[in-house]
Amino acid sequence: MKKSYKSHVNFSFLTTVIIITIIITLPSVRHLYSATKDTYRIIENKFRIFNQMIQYVNEYYYDDVDLDKIWDGAFHGFMEKLDPHSVYIPPKKQEEIDEIFRGKFQGIGIEFDILDGYITVIAPVADSPSERVGLHPGDKIIEIDGKDAYGISKNEVMKTLRGPKGTSVGLTIARIGEEPFPVTIIRDIIPIYSVRASLMLDDKTGYIWLTRFTATSSEEMKNAIKKLDNLGMKRMILDLRNNSGGFLEQAAQIANMFITSRDTLVYTIGKHNNTNEVFMAKPSKGRSDYPLIILLNRGSASASEIVAGAVQDLDRGLIIGETSFGKGLVQRQLGLRDGSAIRVTIARYFTPSGRLIQRPFKDGNTREYYSELYKKNREAIIDSLKELRPKYKTRAGRVVYGGGGITPDEYIPYELNLNKNTQKIIGSQKRPLFNWGTKFVSEYGDSLNNFENFKESWKVNDSNYANFLNYLIELEINSDTSKISIDESYIKNMIKSEIAGAKWGKDMQWGIRLMQDNQITEALKYFDQAEEFLSKN
Repeated sequence: MKKSYKSHVNFSFLTTVIIITIIITLPSVRHLYSATKDTYRIIENKFRIFNQMIQYVNEYYYDDVDLDKIWDGAFHGFMEKLDPHSVYIPPKKQEEIDEIFRGKFQGIGIEFDILDGYITVIAPVADSPSERVGLHPGDKIIEIDGKDAYGISKNEVMKTLRGPKGTSVGLTIARIGEEPFPVTIIRDIIPIYSVRASLMLDDKTGYIWLTRFTATSSEEMKNAIKKLDNLGMKRMILDLRNNSGGFLEQAAQIANMFITSRDTLVYTIGKHNNTNEVFMAKPSKGRSDYPLIILLNRGSASASEIVAGAVQDLDRGLIIGETSFGKGLVQRQLGLRDGSAIRVTIARYFTPSGRLIQRPFKDGNTREYYSELYKKNREAIIDSLKELRPKYKTRAGRVVYGGGGITPDEYIPYELNLNKNTQKIIGSQKRPLFNWGTKFVSEYGDSLNNFENFKESWKVNDSNYANFLNYLIELEINSDTSKISIDESYIKNMIKSEIAGAKWGKDMQWGIRLMQDNQITEALKYFDQAEEFLSKN
């Protein structure tokens, strides 16, 4: 068995270090916890026991010990016992998380997958170097700096294509119907967008899909709203489904975009005064000239619930979908000396009516906490317990509930029951829908001139569909195509959306795809109800 170098650390030396560290830190610990008489004694005793455990493991454990793994386990366990959202983040993961929440990294800017052994462009990121040099969906990168890129792994892609702003990388591109050609791309700062799509669902309904709350989210929202205003938006759907949250300040700023009264948007209460905050709306930054519907589901958490809670409590718009996650705790990320970090809960947040929407949890039982979300009858259970939950009133006097997420004003469950064979096609790593759509555009794209005409009248005809089914056989996707007829209309819509994406971009792709989303199509029927809030305000 290969021995871990770190397992040979001298345990006597290690325990000495621990004891010295305790001696140094205990006076400050005593000060921090002076309000609790026994805390100092408890910490000292527990450290002695932990020291004894380490000595016993060193002396008696039958095999070598990977101390890094043990310490990481101890750190994870320590944080897990606080609450389900306080966590330890190892150094390797910290950089990734920082990039996501800063909203940018440095590289060439492509959404990609590995198809047929090659990096395949799913979409160039808007305003990125890849878009500027004209990369298309479906392009394959067959060489990187003169080296064959066949069989490259996703981790290797990150290492070779990412890099400091201003550096260059030479690629050879294989495009359907053309000879391979070289491009040189100068790396730049690449934004990680939190607005995944912004488009008009019809001639008056704007739609914005916000996937997370990062440092750039409020600016992205402003730009998306401005774009939709220019396209004639008279009403809006804000889609926060599966948005797990992010920065509290960004949530308050986005909520403010819909509020024109001097009201509280959200407030927090913690142990110390510096964790107690009140976020007030600035009327000049808000708008109430169009009806608003917000879509939630059980994956909508934290900052998503802050926005939805403010809109609901202040009677600004209608909440539709499913009861949200139920996370009413605020975390602060604190860096540690080795590049790792902890994200620790510092406060609870409350909606304008005073609601705490945090779901109950048992210390350390994160599995039960998260498994509750996936119960098929979750909504019925929540509804049956409504009378036990604390009741609050919106500004207009409507009853809303605390203690278990944001309950929608109109419950509309998501309905998509696909045949297992259809699921195999949709979820295949070979991406047959994407490949077929991009190939179709390379051959017939010139005949598709206008998106609106395409959206309203173009159909995947029987010949196209038969061609696609034959393509599945070519790819050796083991799915019984005779059993997917029940989902034919859905598959045709997916094909049409991939064609739209390859021809006109991501927004147009979603413009096609969303029209088979039952929560979207049902939400469109509730704008009269949403409009009533405008007269009340």
